[in-house]
Amino acid sequence: MDAELLSRIQFGVTAGFHFIYPPLTIGLGTLIAIIEYMYLKTNDEIYRKMADFWAKLFAINFVIGVATGIVMEFEFGTNWSNYARFVGDIFGAPLAAEGVFAFFLESTFLGLYLVGKNRLSRFMRFFSFLMVAFGSTLSALWILIANSWQQTPAGYKVEGGRAVLTNFWEAVFNPTMPSMFLHTVDASYITGAIFMAGISAYFLIKGKNLELAKRSLKLAVIFGVIVSILQLFPFGDESARVVAKTQPEKLASFEGLFKTQSKAPLLVFGIPDPSQNKMLVEIGIPGALSFLADHNVNAVVKGIDAFPKDDLPPMTLTFYSFHLMVALGTLFILTFLVGVFLLYKKKLFTTKPYLSALWAFIPLPYIANELGWITTEVGRQPWAVYGLLRTKDAFSPLPAGDVAVSLIGFTLVYAVLFGIFLYLTIHTVKTFKMD
Repeated sequence: MDAELLSRIQFGVTAGFHFIYPPLTIGLGTLIAIIEYMYLKTNDEIYRKMADFWAKLFAINFVIGVATGIVMEFEFGTNWSNYARFVGDIFGAPLAAEGVFAFFLESTFLGLYLVGKNRLSRFMRFFSFLMVAFGSTLSALWILIANSWQQTPAGYKVEGGRAVLTNFWEAVFNPTMPSMFLHTVDASYITGAIFMAGISAYFLIKGKNLELAKRSLKLAVIFGVIVSILQLFPFGDESARVVAKTQPEKLASFEGLFKTQSKAPLLVFGIPDPSQNKMLVEIGIPGALSFLADHNVNAVVKGIDAFPKDDLPPMTLTFYSFHLMVALGTLFILTFLVGVFLLYKKKLFTTKPYLSALWAFIPLPYIANELGWITTEVGRQPWAVYGLLRTKDAFSPLPAGDVAVSLIGFTLVYAVLFGIFLYLTIHTVKTFKMD
C-alpha cells in the first residue's frame, strides 16, 4: 500500500474512533439540561440525582472524546500537507472558532458543574449544563461548517494554488451547511435518547434505581420519538434534496441509480453490480427518488452514466452505508413509537422484551452515525475539496513505512482508549446505587 492509501486509512481510523463520542456529548448533554430544568422547576431531589448520574457518564464520554479528537488536527499538517496548504486560509478559521468559542465554553461550565454541583444553586446547575449543551452543539456547528465547505465550497477564490477566503458568510452558510448541521445534531439527539433509554431499561430489568430509571426512560422515549421522526422529515428529506442539487454523482451512487431517468425509483432494497452497471436485485418505489430530489415525480435525476468514471465515488461502500443507515433510522422511529404506545398503555416499565431490546440497541445509533459519516465522506470521493482538489493531490509525500507505523500506533492507542471508555461506563452503571 502506498502513502496515499495508508494516509486515507489512518485518517479514517482516527476520525471514525473520534466520532464515537461527540454525538453522545451533544445528545446526552441536552437531555441532562432538560433534567436540570425539571429539578429547577420542581425542587424534586430525584431529578438532582438523575442529573448527577448521567453527568458522570457524560464526563467519561467527554474526556475520551477530547483525547481522540486532538490528533486529527495534527494530521492535517503531517499526512495532508497539500490539503492544509490549499484550504488553510478557510479551514483554519472554523477550527479556531471551535476551540475558542465552543470548546472552552463547554469545558469551563462542565468543570464548574462537576466540581461545584453540590454547592451551586438549582438555577446555576441548570445554567451550567445548559451552557455545556450549547457549547457542544456550537462545537459541532463550527466543525460542520468546515466539513460542509469541503462538500460545497463557497465564498472563495483560488490564487497561487490556494483557496483564499473572499466572503466569510458565504463560506459559513455554504449550500450543504444547514442541512448537514441539522441532520448531524438530530442524529446526536437520537444517540443520547437511545443511550439513556437503554441504560434505564437495564436498571428496570435488574430492579435497581427504579425511580431514576422510570423517569429517565419516560424522558428518553418522548424525546426520542420526536427527534427520530424529525430525522426522517424534514432533516433527512432536505439533506437528500441538497445532495441531489450539489453532488448528483453522490446521490446516484448511494441510490444505485445507474441510468439518468425521469420518474426515478427510490430503492427499498437492492443489490448493485457496478462492474456491469446494473442492479442484480431491485425493489423500488417508482418516481419517489425524483420526488425526493425535486418534489416532482417527473423530475429527471442524473444517474451514474451522466458522469466521467474518474469523478464517481466508490459505489458499493457508499450504497450499502447509506441504505443501512436508513434502515437503522427506520428502526429507531419504530422503537420509540412502540415505547410511546407502551407508555400510553402504562406498560412501558414492565414489558421485558421491549426493555431488553432497548438495552441491546445501545450500539446501533453509533453504527448509524459511522455509516452516515462514511456515506458523506466516501461519497465525496475522489475529491478532498469537491470540484477543486482531488484526494490523490492532497496527501503528504511521506514514506509509506512511516505512515504504516503511525497507523498501527494510533489504532492501538485508540483501541485502548475505547476499552477504557467501555470499562468506565459499564463500571459506573453497574455500581451505581441511588441514595
